[in-house]
Amino acid sequence: MAMQMPFAGLLLMHRLVRISSQRQLSSRFILHKCNRRQTRTFSTAFVNCNENKGDDSDPSPLSSNLTFRQALLSKRRSLSPLERISSLMPHEALSPEVMQLRDEQNQEDPEEEANIHTQEEHEAIPKEEDSETHHSSDTAMETDEQEEDKGSIRPTLPGESLLVFGELLVAEFRKKSRVEFKKMFGLEAGARLNSNWGMILHDDIAGQPAGRFLKTGRGIPLLIRRPSLEDYVLCMKRGPAIAYPKDAATMMMMMDVSEGDCVLESGSGSGAMSLFLSRAVGYKGSVLSVEVREDHHKRAVLNYNRWRTAWSLRQREEWPNNVQFHRADLCTASSLIAGQGFNAVALDLANPHLVLPTVIPHLHTGAVCAVYLANITQVIDLLEGLRCLALPLLCERIIEVPVREWLVAPALQKDGKYCVRKAPVPEGEQREETEKEETITEEPAAFGSFPYIARPHPEQMSHTAFLVKLRKCER
Repeated sequence: MAMQMPFAGLLLMHRLVRISSQRQLSSRFILHKCNRRQTRTFSTAFVNCNENKGDDSDPSPLSSNLTFRQALLSKRRSLSPLERISSLMPHEALSPEVMQLRDEQNQEDPEEEANIHTQEEHEAIPKEEDSETHHSSDTAMETDEQEEDKGSIRPTLPGESLLVFGELLVAEFRKKSRVEFKKMFGLEAGARLNSNWGMILHDDIAGQPAGRFLKTGRGIPLLIRRPSLEDYVLCMKRGPAIAYPKDAATMMMMMDVSEGDCVLESGSGSGAMSLFLSRAVGYKGSVLSVEVREDHHKRAVLNYNRWRTAWSLRQREEWPNNVQFHRADLCTASSLIAGQGFNAVALDLANPHLVLPTVIPHLHTGAVCAVYLANITQVIDLLEGLRCLALPLLCERIIEVPVREWLVAPALQKDGKYCVRKAPVPEGEQREETEKEETITEEPAAFGSFPYIARPHPEQMSHTAFLVKLRKCER
């Protein structure tokens, strides 16, 4: 019984010591949490105090040092919130645990810490800072990040506009200097551009700059650009054959059409010549276009209005509405042009000599009538009609406008490699040159080292028309 009492006392003492140690650990943990709350509260108040000072207050040396410290710490590894806040606090306000963490960090980067202390010595004198400058720089950085996020859309030059729905566009695919695919289409929301080389959504084209390569679903790049008037005339829907751009340009040079002129056109066709004349006379001039057939008349009006709509979306201004389309026969509708005078006349008819007696009296003296004829038989009939009718017209020229395209490209071998020019080498040095060529590594060839091949393109435009230049003159 006497031996059991000391053992019970020892067990009681062991329990008391265990309870007291647990209380010490819990109190130490509570104290540590309090220190962390005080540190956060103090740092938050310190930051709020600096933000509420305003633009007129001068920053203290401590704030400048902290700004530089933040700049250096931003280059290091990512820190936890406790480490970032503790780096802004003075040594006296930190708990022992936080001090130990800072000491470990200083041991890892001693050179950067030395740079911090050096910068703190140099910035001991307060300097004035403009808070508006910092705010503007931050705003600029945010704007740059937003532009990078947009990705595909780039800033445009002055006067340049991005593609919008409703415009007319041309898609091209070239292979070995040849146009393998060319299509004109209207940009519409939700539509698709289909081709043998893949598909592109119209929504992906809208908002892009013109003249950009976009890849199809198969990864083939297609050039998306706005059509010129020449492209539109060649790709638009036709009724009869059109006056090709090479012939239309020559006819306008014959007639010497300028801004403000009044021009008569007989034979609207598909509206190609009407568009070229409309651009030549401008806002101050006018064009009177007459067509006999109803289907040709409707097609010319539709093509003209479609180009004007696309132009207004492209240039943010209206194409001049200076063409008046009429369905009539000039041989019997002299009242249509009664009381009018014309600076030039363009005829695209099967039998132009039949309308000349009606048209020529309204043509200014010294002005030109340009006639578009498909075959030489029509040219002979026109000249015979002029001889028999005795009209005051002088036939100055009968021409054909050929256009020959050429293919100019670096010469290629059968294996697909470029040919290289070789200068003549004496016989004794041939072996040395061949040995050098074997040891030379592949490098970009110098300028002028590749021979070029130049020959007419295998696909040429055939005959289109004869152009006859008639000038009104009095004797």
